[in-house]
Amino acid sequence: MDNYVIIHFLGGASVVTGSKFLLETSEKNILIDCGVFQGLKNLRELNWSFLPVSAKVIDVVLLTHGHLDHVGYLPRLVKHGFNGKIIGTAPTLAISEIILRDSAKIHEEEAEKANKDKYTKHQPALPFYNLVDAEKAISHFQAEVTDKWISLSKHIAYRFQYNGHILGATFIELDINGKRFVFSGDVGRFNDYLLHAPKKPEWADILFIESTYGNKLHDTENIEDILSNLIKDTINKKGNLIIPSFAVERLQTLMYLIWKLYQKNKIPNIPVFIDSPMGNRVLELFKHFPEWHKLTHSDYNNMCQHITIITSYKETWKTIDDKRSKIIIAGSGMVTGGRVLTYLQQLIDIPSTTILLVGYQAEGTRGRQLKDGVHEIRFFGKYYPVKAQVRSIESLSAHADQGDLLNWMTNIKNIPEKIFLIHGELNALDAFRLKIKDTYNWNVTIPKLGDVEKIIL
Repeated sequence: MDNYVIIHFLGGASVVTGSKFLLETSEKNILIDCGVFQGLKNLRELNWSFLPVSAKVIDVVLLTHGHLDHVGYLPRLVKHGFNGKIIGTAPTLAISEIILRDSAKIHEEEAEKANKDKYTKHQPALPFYNLVDAEKAISHFQAEVTDKWISLSKHIAYRFQYNGHILGATFIELDINGKRFVFSGDVGRFNDYLLHAPKKPEWADILFIESTYGNKLHDTENIEDILSNLIKDTINKKGNLIIPSFAVERLQTLMYLIWKLYQKNKIPNIPVFIDSPMGNRVLELFKHFPEWHKLTHSDYNNMCQHITIITSYKETWKTIDDKRSKIIIAGSGMVTGGRVLTYLQQLIDIPSTTILLVGYQAEGTRGRQLKDGVHEIRFFGKYYPVKAQVRSIESLSAHADQGDLLNWMTNIKNIPEKIFLIHGELNALDAFRLKIKDTYNWNVTIPKLGDVEKIIL
């Protein structure tokens, strides 16, 4: 084997989204994650560009987990000529199937609506990928277990390790000719409501670590009190509590919290509607993969019986017309699309409406605009006045904060040769760089999008 690895930072470098890291070796070319860029328009437009490397030369894709910004580019990769295996844990691939089919459908619907209502500069507007493209990508999926070294070639092996965050999520260890490359993926919380604590790497020669909250500690706010007060306030105002939610993990956590509040008599029996087809399908996976989470079979069933799952667009409108105070949890979490837009279109200009944001809101998303206090917001080609109250709970995030990230590194026995900070906005990356230096006296690199780095083995 040649004595070097060339790393291509194709996404997730100096930005939070678009995770793609290509390791070029003489035996295999390995892509870690294959996500889309989200947020600012200039980032989203990168999704339409061809990769600076040919998809045909990539031999295998290893997935840390199933979020869109880690798997959403897979159909394009296959369309551009990738013909290898896409490997992840069984729940990661199950979630990825759901997400790719759902996003393909949304891409098709948005292109159709843009053409019909003529709010596009493209003639015609085309979907980023369609259902056929998604199915072709899914046909490349291969599930593997955790905690076991699996050979890719003579001198290369990999291992998945449990990482919390969402169902199926792992960090990836790659042994390349005796040198350990560790990709954190997205690290979960050590005190998550539904998931077990992440495992920790014990050796890392080259470490790639996410920095989404590298400059923050999650608030120690009492989430149960905040939620119960918001719900009671909603009932007093005879209004609606709309919670835009990520379909994977966040939605299920909210269901659990609201059900627990009712169990503890902290809230009345207010109607709770879940309007997220993708979220419903992910909820089913909790039943199929019980070893990946903390919920008992009994708690899962009771939680599901407490809420109403909306299964059709007709039911969406019936819910909007329902005059009762209610809680509506709908996708998407950053208000970038999905069913939540239909509710906001009808209810965002009503003062008795409360919008609760429950996680990271990337730059350029409607969620960030709402969090920053905009007086009007645009979707479906029109502006809508924001008269609803907007609240935010960041401590429900499935991402590790700075303290958790530092904790995640505590079992590493050696001093890494290289540490690359990835998945962060620039202020978070720089703050985390200084914190690592102060805590461990390790040198840190912050790669930029498109950077290429050569590692001597």
